[in-house]
Amino acid sequence: MLSDDELLRYSRQILLRQIDIDGQLRLKQSRALIVGLGGLGSPVALYLAAAGVGELHLADFDTVDVTNLQRQIIHDSHSVGQSKVDSSIARLTALNPDVKLIAHRSALDADSLAAAVAAVDVVLDCSDNFGTREAVNAACVAARKPLVSGAAIRLEGQLSVFDPRRAESPCYHCLYGHGSEAELTCSEAGVVGPLVGLVGSLQALEALKLLAGFGEPLVGRLMLIDALTSRFRELKVKRDPGCSVCGAAHE
Repeated sequence: MLSDDELLRYSRQILLRQIDIDGQLRLKQSRALIVGLGGLGSPVALYLAAAGVGELHLADFDTVDVTNLQRQIIHDSHSVGQSKVDSSIARLTALNPDVKLIAHRSALDADSLAAAVAAVDVVLDCSDNFGTREAVNAACVAARKPLVSGAAIRLEGQLSVFDPRRAESPCYHCLYGHGSEAELTCSEAGVVGPLVGLVGSLQALEALKLLAGFGEPLVGRLMLIDALTSRFRELKVKRDPGCSVCGAAHE
């Protein structure tokens, strides 16, 4: 049940008929893994904690650098040099002490990633490199856990949801294949802060929809954001039957 304090704290979203008390209870009983606590992971973690998701698993092996502060809003100047996980825990505990926080301070290898994915209800990929995204996707397909994937660089953002519980859903590999060896990071190409905040906020919204059971998640759809012109586009994405990760031969 929800306590009187919880009913008050979450009253504005409980008022929504799509969520109501039942949806809030589902959020309280849910667990989410956030991979990466940078520009995307910052709003994801803040909004999921604020919304009352009962358990957040926080994964990042990096430390806070002064160059992060332009966009990684969960950290502050006093966090420089600290583990991003520890900095995030301090901020999230201050925001909502009722949320249980599980720390993953070391890089996740194949075994630890599989265990981390298996322990939650939804995974949010907020990383900044293709190798991690591929590994997270494979773990989600194997464990049949929904994946909310976001990316942002320069003035462009992307967002999609991959849900292996749904037969028609593609996976990340269906869409991106083996990626590009010339992949750039924000430290090399730059990025504007509010763009990662926008993509991360949308990731948090998609996760809440999956966990509370309302709305239509971005399954089979890729949202493209052009921050320069403030335009949004949507592309349909189909599952690849020959995909080496989720294809029929690998089921």
